[in-house]
This record gives sequence, structure tokens and C-alpha cells, in this order.
Amino acid sequence: MSRLAPIAIAALFSLPILTVQAQQADQTKPGIEAAERWLALADAGKGADTWTTAGTLFQGAVSQKEWSAALGQARAPLGALTKRTLADARATRTLPGAPEADYVVLQYESSFANRPLATETVVVVREADGSWKTITYLIR
Repeated sequence: MSRLAPIAIAALFSLPILTVQAQQADQTKPGIEAAERWLALADAGKGADTWTTAGTLFQGAVSQKEWSAALGQARAPLGALTKRTLADARATRTLPGAPEADYVVLQYESSFANRPLATETVVVVREADGSWKTITYLIR
């Protein structure tokens, strides 16, 4: 029985971590789903549609025409997406320079035909109507 004690104690300490991870997954799931729908539009080269489906903060920062051109210029040299894996998803109420709201910050490890290793960052926000919308997209 003394051999089981360290395992039992370790299991007790891991329960709060598992609970926090489950809560974080519940908080991030709708944001992940919204980001992946938005990314599918970007992958298909539908820049105008990515702007139309983006959040109000995004739309207020750039015109549809400017965004479509910028997205095309950024994505075209990369070639087609070959793989995308969610590396991190974090729920937060605050972001620098943004009003307090429900945000999910996502990072994807991605591969493109002409760039085998890239990090895509997508930030989504819960809008006033309850929908989740993309407000930031970066590729590094």
C-alpha cells in the first residue's frame, strides 16, 4: 500500500489541473470553431469573405478592399496550405489596446507548399450578438 500512496497523492494534485484544462477547453471551443471557419475562407483565397465575416473591430480597422489585397499578398507566396495544427488556445478578457470582452487567442503551427514552417495567430472575440468573430490574423 505504501507504493500506491505517491501515485494517489499525484493523482489528487492532477485533478485541479484537469478541471482547469476542461474549463479552458469549454471556453475556447466556440472560438476555435469560428477561427477555423474563417481560416477555411482564407485558405480558399476568399479575402472579401474573410472581411465580411470578421468582427467589428477588424472591419473598423481596415477596408474590405485593403484587407483583400493584403491577405492575397501575404498568402500567395506561401502556396497552398498543407497542414495546420492547433498549438495553443487561450481564453482571456483583456488584450492590449482592446476593450474588455471575451477573447480567444489561437496559435496554429502550419505548413504551406512554399513555407514548411509557419505560425498563424488568430484572435476571435464574442460579439454583442453572441457570435464569435475573427479580429486578428498574423502569419510568422
